Amino acid sequence: MTKKVCLYARVSTKEQDCERQLIELREVAKNHDYEVVAEYVDEGISGAKKSRPALDKMLKDAMSRKFTMVMTLELSRLGRSVKNMCDIVEILKGKKIDLFVLNQNVDTSQIVGEFFFNIMNAVAQYEKDLIGERVVSGLQNARKKGRIGGRPTNLTPELEEKIIELRKKKLGLNKISAECKVSVPTIRKVLDKVA
Repeated sequence: MTKKVCLYARVSTKEQDCERQLIELREVAKNHDYEVVAEYVDEGISGAKKSRPALDKMLKDAMSRKFTMVMTLELSRLGRSVKNMCDIVEILKGKKIDLFVLNQNVDTSQIVGEFFFNIMNAVAQYEKDLIGERVVSGLQNARKKGRIGGRPTNLTPELEEKIIELRKKKLGLNKISAECKVSVPTIRKVLDKVA
């Protein structure tokens, strides 16, 4: 009996596309005589986000067992946090759906694959935490040298007064934002100071 599989691909930015991932996965499915019954693609969405439209649809379809295996190129496509990936795998396992991760040679239909998945999951979380530590350390180092990060603001005391005056005239936040060329959250911060 032919195994029914689905493919999951994701890229973090709108400038990228998932075609390369899908081509590789289709080829592997063809070589194993798997039937690809669905392809789920999230473009321009971070792996750190728990909710992603295509992933959510895939998990919904998993509940009705539209496929027996999920194929993806690498663990980082599926998710960045150990908890998130473990949650996904638990949902799949609960429905007796296997996970196949091409670049890490993970196949949870085999005991070695499941063991390897758990190790890779821990390593992926470690890498993410390490990057976070480096970013924080880099920012602290830059501050010690007198550099301040973040986007420069065009908010001046005069502009703050204009925002307050426009709000007193009952103008909406979006209209104030357009007129003053500052974001709505910035306008809220200004108005909170005088509230």
